Amino acid sequence: MSFGTLALIVAVGLVGPALASLPRLGPPLVVGEILAGIAVGRSGLNLIDVDDPTLLALSALGFALLMLIVGTHLPIRRPELRPAAGRAIGIAATSGVMAVALGFLLDPLTGLHRPWLLAVLLATSSAAVALPVLQSLGDADGAMLVATAWIAIADVATVLAIPIVLPQGRLTSALIGIGLVFAAAAAVFLLARRLRDTAGARAVRARSREQHWALDLRISLLVLLVLAWIATRYNTSVLIAGFAAGVLLAMLGEPRRLGEQLIGLGEGLLIPLFFVVLGARIDLSALVEQPRNLGLAAIVGGGALAVHVGAALVFRLPVAAGMLATAQLGVPAAVTDIGLLTGVLTPGQAAAIIAGSVLCLGFCAAGAARLGQPHAIGDHTAPAAAAATR
Repeated sequence: MSFGTLALIVAVGLVGPALASLPRLGPPLVVGEILAGIAVGRSGLNLIDVDDPTLLALSALGFALLMLIVGTHLPIRRPELRPAAGRAIGIAATSGVMAVALGFLLDPLTGLHRPWLLAVLLATSSAAVALPVLQSLGDADGAMLVATAWIAIADVATVLAIPIVLPQGRLTSALIGIGLVFAAAAAVFLLARRLRDTAGARAVRARSREQHWALDLRISLLVLLVLAWIATRYNTSVLIAGFAAGVLLAMLGEPRRLGEQLIGLGEGLLIPLFFVVLGARIDLSALVEQPRNLGLAAIVGGGALAVHVGAALVFRLPVAAGMLATAQLGVPAAVTDIGLLTGVLTPGQAAAIIAGSVLCLGFCAAGAARLGQPHAIGDHTAPAAAAATR
């Protein structure tokens, strides 16, 4: 990969913020980045070699950072959500059962031949997209607290399900990898909690702030890369490594400074690169030319809406909360990325899944408007300022 290719990717990635900045109708950032990738990839000008190993390595790192930031949005440190947890688990379980039923019912129409994978796509939600909308509404009532917990639980459950329904090797190896990644993350959490308030640790961190060493960022990246190494060693996606690192930071309460550094590193280069490369790898023509792929897009979008709104109605939540819960980001990106790398998905099917997730973001935006948040839905992939504690 040349610097020219990298410059091209960064340049076309600016389509994302350009479109997102349009008043009222601006789509989420990732939509513009994926569209830019389509324009310069195999569906368009074919200016990017999507099989270049260096480019794929940078894209994988961007994917890991995306999932890390998604993990930091989990409301782990919000004690007011604990009373809502029981009801939220019931809603998540109900939506999961509905998604499995629809997955097995509709899979023959899609050509996927993977009903469990389709069920995960129908059941997922995105805490990174939906929770900032709920937080922006101010003092949430009981229903909104339940919706917040439901979205977080659905996000976690479906992320953890991906290596199982879409394994990159033997399932046993993938399960071992998942266990080792989270065991390593737990060990880091215990060590960090024990050391961070010691006099030595405080002194070193203070020196880092004064001298701009970015020590918190370096250590966070080291943990992420070690977890990614463990994951790939056992044929598990870096998705699990990134998500585990994000959950670790959410439990520790990442400093505001670290959040800003993650924004710069992730949103400035690696995450847009991931979405541009993802767009470059999908085949838009196959989406249009093959009716099954168009049907898959409609099923992913419409099925997710039916599952989430249906579960909300069963538990007497507002319809708008169910619409908001249809938001998708990390899971469809992970499914298409892994599916294309392993050959499980065709480029046309990947395009259909992305199109379906864009429909879900539209439903989410409509739900946000009904809840009193009329502005365009952003990606909110960077850590929320409210989550930063120090």
